Amino acid sequence: MIAVRVFLIALAITVSGCAHHQKLPPEKVHTIYLADGEDGEVLSRYAPVFLDYDYQRDYNRIGRPAARFDEKGEEVIYVDATKPAIFYLEQEFSTEHGKYTNLVYRVHFPKVPFSIIPFNLTSGNNVGVIVVITLDSQQRPVLVTTVGTCGCYVAIVPTTYLPLDDFPEDWKDMPLDVYGEQLPAILDYQEKEHPTLLVHLRPGVHRIMDLEIVDLAELSQPGRFFAIQAPLEPVSDLERIPLDGETTSFYYDYGPQKGHVKRSMKFWETMLLSLISWDFFVGTDKVYGDNDRYENPFYTSLKPWNRKASDMSDFAGFLQFWGWKL
Repeated sequence: MIAVRVFLIALAITVSGCAHHQKLPPEKVHTIYLADGEDGEVLSRYAPVFLDYDYQRDYNRIGRPAARFDEKGEEVIYVDATKPAIFYLEQEFSTEHGKYTNLVYRVHFPKVPFSIIPFNLTSGNNVGVIVVITLDSQQRPVLVTTVGTCGCYVAIVPTTYLPLDDFPEDWKDMPLDVYGEQLPAILDYQEKEHPTLLVHLRPGVHRIMDLEIVDLAELSQPGRFFAIQAPLEPVSDLERIPLDGETTSFYYDYGPQKGHVKRSMKFWETMLLSLISWDFFVGTDKVYGDNDRYENPFYTSLKPWNRKASDMSDFAGFLQFWGWKL
């Protein structure tokens, strides 16, 4: 009974800390990040465009993980907001119904700033988000999955290419509520000549606050968007960050934090959620795509007994856990 009460109290605090809506600044021109890759290649064709509100604040900018030595000679990992990058990973997986390809796009920000009012539960350094576009055997996007690089706030949004038989039994054609953010129930890639996924990022907390399919030409309208080109780079580059003529990794590669992003431990999440999740490093950002090496499951459910079943590293099992029938 005590454990249940602790869980409910922590859940209430979590929801209150995640669901606040920071007021969006009035902006006549919005800043967007466009992937700069090879024209015609599937990774470039389906790369999401990130809409960045309140760009004047460094912590809202997409950056590039970097490293330096401090005055004591200690390694410091940080995100350089002056040099944006979008990291990619291409993976294949199979189910009983066929073969699919995941196009994984990962971006990082310098931090979520500390704040009491509104309460930023996820305050900390080197935070990020992941967008996964799942293609069917005909290279049509059938699912868009979004998640924080900590495994939190997962959302799975189908597209009009996905057969209805593959939807969860309880799916409803209504906005998807993700801890206070509302995402569309379905995405239509078929009504645009050059469909592009536009990802709206909430300032401060870097939550994905909206998804929409726009025509690529709409993003070049004068006076509406300020476009920043961000190179597409393999996610493996995060393990080879230049440092004083050598390289270092974005992740801890040994010890209790193995597979977690360096300097990304979330104080408030550890204080409030570690007990109910049985994970002292709950909320800490982590590696995605190499679970065999790092042995750090990318779980998407706080319930400890769902850790393996909700692990995005096994994407077919992850979809099954959340009710999808691909």
